[in-house]
Amino acid sequence: MIRSLYSSASGMNSQQMNLDVIANNLANVNTTGFKKNKIEFQDLLYQTTRAAGADQGGGNTLPAGIQVGHGSHPVTTAKIFTQGEMTKTGAELDMAIQGSGFFEVTLPDGTTGYTRDGAFKQSNDGRVVTSDGYVVQSGFQPIPAGTNNISISATGDVTTSGANGSSSFKIQLSRFANPSGLDSIGNNLYRETEASGTAEQGSPGESGFGSVAGGFLEMSNVKVVEEMVNLIVAQRAYEVNSKAVQAADEMMQLSNNLRR
Repeated sequence: MIRSLYSSASGMNSQQMNLDVIANNLANVNTTGFKKNKIEFQDLLYQTTRAAGADQGGGNTLPAGIQVGHGSHPVTTAKIFTQGEMTKTGAELDMAIQGSGFFEVTLPDGTTGYTRDGAFKQSNDGRVVTSDGYVVQSGFQPIPAGTNNISISATGDVTTSGANGSSSFKIQLSRFANPSGLDSIGNNLYRETEASGTAEQGSPGESGFGSVAGGFLEMSNVKVVEEMVNLIVAQRAYEVNSKAVQAADEMMQLSNNLRR
């Protein structure tokens, strides 16, 4: 009965983390470029009192043994990089990636970050920056002064025109062999890790890279109905584990109250 208490407690801890992940997904339902997390679990060690296949003598073996587990624990909260819904904004520097790829950003410490959030702005010196003021790399060039029109093609060709004439440049995207291995650092940014592999550069719309949609933003890929169903399942699983704790406690109480 003591074992059942700890097993049920581990299940309650697992479902608490499950609820934390679901809550974070729901909190970011309107976050541009957000990718939802999916939590995964594994069972814990087993106590074996009779091993399957044990020799019983006379050439006989046990067809099945006796094993009792010790609960569950979370092993990963992987990012799911499915495509989010495209929303038209009409802003000239808004960009959405349709398919595989990330924009490259220079972080304050000089390292490189990656993002799917294409809500870009123009700084006072013409550079293209994120909403936090981080400079966007990926082949972006400063927007010339006096520019009154910016057009972006699906293949990443950016053309600016204004009183001082027109100019153009081509942006690049980055992708990873295992994007789920990227390190989420907040502010819609990711960092490269050993698990993700190194960044591969390429042109939008070529060699499997996604295309770019100017004047659009990619919204979160969180589906509220799906998360609400997961929330109900997590709540019920937590509840039934608490019932198991209560049942084990009542059985121990009965044992303690036995009289000769």
